[in-house]
Amino acid sequence: MNIQFHETTKTFHLFNDHLSYILCVLENGHLGQLYCGKRIHDKEDFRYLIEKAPRPMTSYVYENDRTFSLEHIRQEYPVYGSTDYRHPAVEILQDDGSRISDFQYAAHTIFAGKPKLPGLPATYTEADGEAATLRIILKDPVTEIKLELLYTIFAYGGILARSARFINEGTKPVHLLNAMSFSLDLPDKDYVWMQLSGAWARERHIINRPLEQGILSIDSMRGNSSHEHNPFMVLKRPYTTETQGEALGFSFIYSGNYRIQAEVDTHDTTRITVGINPSGFDWKLEAGESFQTPEAVMVYSAEGLNAMSQTFHRLYRKRLARGYWRDRPRPILNNNWEATYFDFTEDRLVEIAAKAKECGVELFVLDDGWFGKRNNDLAGLGDWFANRDRLPNGIAGLSERIEALGMKFGLWFEPEMVNKDSDLYRAHPDWILQTPGRRTSHGRNQFVLDFSRNEVVDCIYGMMENILSQSKISYIKWDMNRSITECYSAALPADRQGEVFHRYILGVYDLYERLTSAFPQVLFESCASGGGRFDPGLLYYAPQGWASDDSDAVERLKIQYGTSMCYPISSIGSHVSVSPNHQVLRRTPLHTRANVAYFGTFGYELDLNKLPEEELQEVKEQISFMKEYREILQFGTFYRLKSPFEGNETVWMSVSEDKKTALVGWYRVLNNVNAPYTRVRLQGLDPDMVYTDIRSDACHYGDELMNLGLLTSDATSGEVSREEKDCGDFESKIYILKAKE
Repeated sequence: MNIQFHETTKTFHLFNDHLSYILCVLENGHLGQLYCGKRIHDKEDFRYLIEKAPRPMTSYVYENDRTFSLEHIRQEYPVYGSTDYRHPAVEILQDDGSRISDFQYAAHTIFAGKPKLPGLPATYTEADGEAATLRIILKDPVTEIKLELLYTIFAYGGILARSARFINEGTKPVHLLNAMSFSLDLPDKDYVWMQLSGAWARERHIINRPLEQGILSIDSMRGNSSHEHNPFMVLKRPYTTETQGEALGFSFIYSGNYRIQAEVDTHDTTRITVGINPSGFDWKLEAGESFQTPEAVMVYSAEGLNAMSQTFHRLYRKRLARGYWRDRPRPILNNNWEATYFDFTEDRLVEIAAKAKECGVELFVLDDGWFGKRNNDLAGLGDWFANRDRLPNGIAGLSERIEALGMKFGLWFEPEMVNKDSDLYRAHPDWILQTPGRRTSHGRNQFVLDFSRNEVVDCIYGMMENILSQSKISYIKWDMNRSITECYSAALPADRQGEVFHRYILGVYDLYERLTSAFPQVLFESCASGGGRFDPGLLYYAPQGWASDDSDAVERLKIQYGTSMCYPISSIGSHVSVSPNHQVLRRTPLHTRANVAYFGTFGYELDLNKLPEEELQEVKEQISFMKEYREILQFGTFYRLKSPFEGNETVWMSVSEDKKTALVGWYRVLNNVNAPYTRVRLQGLDPDMVYTDIRSDACHYGDELMNLGLLTSDATSGEVSREEKDCGDFESKIYILKAKE
């Protein structure tokens, strides 16, 4: 890992074993992009990569020079209107109405480590030698706005983190209308764009399309990162697979409105921008004030998508997630929501928890319905005190009863929302986001609290802190069940209403920071009607997130496969629920429900008292298996082997750090008859170790399993007998491979 600056050519080269990223100061003082890709040797001069030529219908920076046009030069942080007609990285409205900027190089510093971003989640370092940072200072001579661009390159993997900071050193206020965190111009368009998209209950499905001239983007304008499009995108070469070829992954560490865009011009240059969505964004920057953009992370891989994902997994698991639970295996839990919904008493909850404890569950979680007058979704949100009709001993009393069973206790909150039928709303009707003179929309009969206001965040913190400090609570499920509409704050003047979306999410981060600091050993799990805010921003505070409200095992194959493109397995909330499933009404075998949920945090979303004795015994075996192997499942090296988006079978695997144990998950959606024999080539094993397949006692060298493959044929490769038990639809197996000593 190194950052070199060559004074004579004004060239910067950031590199490690995997990546080279080269930029320079152009003749007009702007920054030019020279190279982003596989590591190459450093040298003094790469400026030959600035290609210039006269072109028709082109505007030029300098008189009597028909070669230097920003329209045809690759840049680092482009502006619009000064010969570049493409979408810019920045747009600033000045007091005279102008939106033209001219950010010229002023200075730079290179230093070890990585600075924090105030008030924002971001990657971090803990030890010397983990990363180095380049800070480039640019200045606009007219507005006197200083722009600081941060580039951090990590020692391992092709990782580059970027952000921008604007400081108004002038005398007049300006309005920041667009402030991207990452901008990159690539010299060609020979890429396939990959995004993770969907909707409630089918989040993060993989969508591929080739780049063409024009604009391709994903975004959110909902106030949350959204079920619809995850703030993550990949550019992969057409020949790239899971195991070979180039891929560039872009991830935005932010939980609010965002935009990730690729603009391909008619000369096939590709411009990538990642940042806060400019639509509706308007940040007033007074003289002397500054604005920090969130962090964007790029990962380059020359060895396919698995290598890219593994780099993201390691970075986000070890240097984005924080705190007590970062490196600890997650407790196996039982959540009561699908077991009872709103229909429960204290004794009923203890009865469910007691059976869960008998089966080996470690944590019981009380979901929605415990507070205020919460008998349905019409009332109670915002009143974070126990409903004594249901819980006569309060949360403190219930938590003590659960702990007396030998379990930990967890609790559900939805801190950002309020019902109109609540004491909080009656006391503070102006505390919701609502536009004067307009109808105020609702979602799920609830309204969004104005978290851009400190007094609102303070009030919610006070109620949550009171519950947490007086009860034995080890886990918090933080839910968020609607997006923002009528985004207007009564506390801000008209010329600052464009700040509300961003200020809101800063308020969410502030509440998380205060709670995680006050209760450092509480495990927080983020949720937003399932996967509506499953993003890197929240991983900084909550090391795991409920991946989807859809707990059906078949649907989860696609959801968890897509999620693994960026997010570590330890972050994926995954549970076993009832059959037929409550979301899709599908009936799946109990073992398949568990075999999918193993590759995540693992838990149960049902009342175990209602299972027959045969299934209860199976649950006990599942929990025993998870306890034995959860460190490998959650923290091992994860490989995708067969995609649910491409066929009837899904296969993935996780390998221990020492490569002595591997767990292979194999899943077949629909049954076959007289089908071909099947095998799958494994990844990540030691080629010289001999592995025993615990299912069959067969022994194979690692190179054998990786090149010849693991045989997965069963009775469907022939005529299926009526006595065959494991050949129905929705079949699955876990293969355990252990190296012989």
